[in-house]
Amino acid sequence: MNYSFEYIDIILLAMIAGFIFLRLRGILGKRTGFDGKAPSQFQEVLNNVQAEKKFYQKENFDEKAQQEFLKGAKIAYETIITDFSDNDNKLIASKPLLSKKIYDQFNEALKERNKRGHYAEITFIGVNSAVIKEHKKIDQILNVTVDFVGEVITCIKDQEKKIISGHPEKIKKIYDTWVFSRNTKSNNPNWQLVETLT
Repeated sequence: MNYSFEYIDIILLAMIAGFIFLRLRGILGKRTGFDGKAPSQFQEVLNNVQAEKKFYQKENFDEKAQQEFLKGAKIAYETIITDFSDNDNKLIASKPLLSKKIYDQFNEALKERNKRGHYAEITFIGVNSAVIKEHKKIDQILNVTVDFVGEVITCIKDQEKKIISGHPEKIKKIYDTWVFSRNTKSNNPNWQLVETLT
């Protein structure tokens, strides 16, 4: 009789253990990764990624997004303008900021300047204004047209450092309308200058 009770106890314990095992497997089996609360820095990165995705969608290109875009556009504007002052007549710093079409056009202008034995001295003073004229999305391509008003000191000199045009001390206002473009599906967050308008 005692043996039968021992067997019943063993069977009951085995059933309880099996039940617990199945419950644990059911719970643990549902976990596919880290389910805890993400560290604040990691969460901030995730938030920035989500914000980046929304930023490049036309319907989310609101005033705040436009201001963020203009900050980068001003830096690009200065980089591209000052890149023309290199004595070697080569576009280096601005190359990643230019589409192939614009790079080829600018590079051809530098080659022509180099053939004449001329080079430019450019001191970038600043951007007086940068205003988004329009922005439109065609398929996955977002184009943003910006009107720039900048100030520079510029002059063209020959090999003997004789001034051909411009003035080495006079500040000149320049007016440009540039079109920047970006593929919203691309992992590359950079914009490129794709067109210059007069």
